[in-house]
Amino acid sequence: MDCNYKLIIALFFIVTNSVLGQERPNILWITIEDTSPQFIGAYGNTEARTPVIDQLSKEGVRFTNAFSTGTVCSPSRSAIITGARTYEMGTGHHRSAFPIPDYIHGFPYYMKKQGYYVTNNRKTDYNVANVKEFTQETWHESSNRAGWWGRKGSEPFFAVFNFAESHQSRTMTNSYEWYLKHVLEHLPKENQIAEDAFTMPPFYRDSPQMRKQFARVYNSIKLTDLRIGKLLQRLEKDNLRQNTIIIFYADHGEGIPRGKTNGINLGYRVPFIIWFPEKFKHLSPWGTGGVVSDELITFEDLAPSMVSLVGGRVPDYMNGRILMGNKRNTPTDYVILSSDRADNGNDLVRSITDGTYMYSRNYMPFVPEMRYLNYVEIAEITQQMRDDLQNDLLNPLQRKLFSPRSPEVLFNIEEDIWETNNLIDSKGTRKILKTMRTQLDEKLIKSHDIHFLPEYEIEKISKNTTPYEYRMGAEYPFKQIYSAASISGKKGESVIQKQIELLSSKNKIVRYWASMGLMSQEKGLLDKYQTQLINFLEDDYEPVSINMATILFQKYNDVIAKKKLIAYCKSKDSHLVLMTINNLLYVDYKEPFIETVQFVNALTTHKRFVKDACKDFLHITGVTNY
Repeated sequence: MDCNYKLIIALFFIVTNSVLGQERPNILWITIEDTSPQFIGAYGNTEARTPVIDQLSKEGVRFTNAFSTGTVCSPSRSAIITGARTYEMGTGHHRSAFPIPDYIHGFPYYMKKQGYYVTNNRKTDYNVANVKEFTQETWHESSNRAGWWGRKGSEPFFAVFNFAESHQSRTMTNSYEWYLKHVLEHLPKENQIAEDAFTMPPFYRDSPQMRKQFARVYNSIKLTDLRIGKLLQRLEKDNLRQNTIIIFYADHGEGIPRGKTNGINLGYRVPFIIWFPEKFKHLSPWGTGGVVSDELITFEDLAPSMVSLVGGRVPDYMNGRILMGNKRNTPTDYVILSSDRADNGNDLVRSITDGTYMYSRNYMPFVPEMRYLNYVEIAEITQQMRDDLQNDLLNPLQRKLFSPRSPEVLFNIEEDIWETNNLIDSKGTRKILKTMRTQLDEKLIKSHDIHFLPEYEIEKISKNTTPYEYRMGAEYPFKQIYSAASISGKKGESVIQKQIELLSSKNKIVRYWASMGLMSQEKGLLDKYQTQLINFLEDDYEPVSINMATILFQKYNDVIAKKKLIAYCKSKDSHLVLMTINNLLYVDYKEPFIETVQFVNALTTHKRFVKDACKDFLHITGVTNY
């Protein structure tokens, strides 16, 4: 009797769970690499060939204001998987892998607790320390074999599939021969996009050589579309489509020069579509059937939305909005975005957008949009662009990519999709500019943006705590630091005087930002301060000393500054070496450092990005034996 009773109870729970599993939606995520909506048919590009993606849009919901919270994969994916801001966690620098608090989990961890079978096929790139343990805790399976087919019975699933066919390696970086073998040969002739069958973005020279390279973008995305179609066919074959919500998006902007890694709309904005089966259409607050929404969405919203959708409690550290379901949050008026170091190229950009305008603040504006990144530099399209620059074949807009950036840019991203007209000095946008500046400042101050520390410093503090926890302590007086950083890139006598005054601050990070700001000042205005600048060459905080040495060598060919830069190139600390060589990439007279950089390039003790910076330096100085 006792055994029969237990058996009945067990069967009851099995049947109940099975029914509940059928009533809860499966969720399929289709993530593609490095793609902007400008190259998708559903977003108005009649030259694109993306029928599978376009059909999802026609039957579902297409979002016109969806943004990645980073402009390169690992920061973007750290925000996706945790729901926490990169500039709070310290995960904004590409593949830095600093520790995060133990209580921050990958969001599928919470979906598992709600009875979902969760899989990832296959890319992770979460940019956190102990990533193997983090990944194991997050997923039931994460591999190239993972999928809904591994579940037991009819339990609901959450399955992620990552498609690399549109990655930058295909669209520009790998050789043209590699592209032919791995992309074009996989496309039937009738599906191939010819080199004369599309419109070139205006910031590229419209030449046969550039068209040959740029056709790679369209064909790589076409191959991606075909592969997505095969996945959806398998979903249909397994009779699961009618129970599955499909979410499609790219992990950040297009993998082309000026796109990916740049803190502008072309780096942030992504295609984003949600498809609901008939039985779950009630879960869409936007409707279905070709609906277009201009609601602002960022990747911070994905984790809390998924946890809430399956009935879980959203943890406090998740900053984003819940997009759907009965706990949906009110849409926001603006979102904050960020772009930091990518590969060997240091940077710090913070952006704000309301969907119509995007304002970006460049805190290191001496670095151009076409900054030196080895993964970009080895591409034939980049080499063609630099050849065209040298041969004076570019128009003013195209040449501008190679010049120092404005410290502030404001673009109307609805009317100016290629961001060619900076409205920062326009009288008609003064009000929106003032509002966006204020909102951005307030948000960064509230968040205590940890990336206003040099990465060298974040590495040190990570030995004892996490950047996420450190940023809110008394040791990080962010308002004071931000006050110094907020004038970086601005020019003029009064700014120089303030920056020189800040060089005497007791706070080393304030001094760092004062020195960073002086990097953008013109020689004519600095001349009368030369003696004072020399006095700060011996600052005991290495990042300050590196910047001051760079300034004094670039402006005055100072011998002591040169010796210091050579010494820092030979430092045992990879961050200091990378910072020094990155600075040297933008000085006019590079010859005195060639031998030293060759020496550093031959070492095997530094992080990979140091070697990449060395390669860039040696390439542009004409050295071939590296």
